[in-house]
Amino acid sequence: CNGATRAALALAELGYQVKEMLGGFEYWAREGFEYETWQGRERRAADPLTAPVDAEDCGC
Repeated sequence: CNGATRAALALAELGYQVKEMLGGFEYWAREGFEYETWQGRERRAADPLTAPVDAEDCGC
């Protein structure tokens, strides 16, 4: 359990910038980050329900 969290901590202690990605791969793809398939690299458009927005774009 919590293998990803422990790995992130170990990498952070080595100086890498890490973040916990809630939602796993599904949210990674939905936030518009690149991923690799058998056909090559792909990237979907960011889903406005999950992707971060700038303060000026949030409508607040």
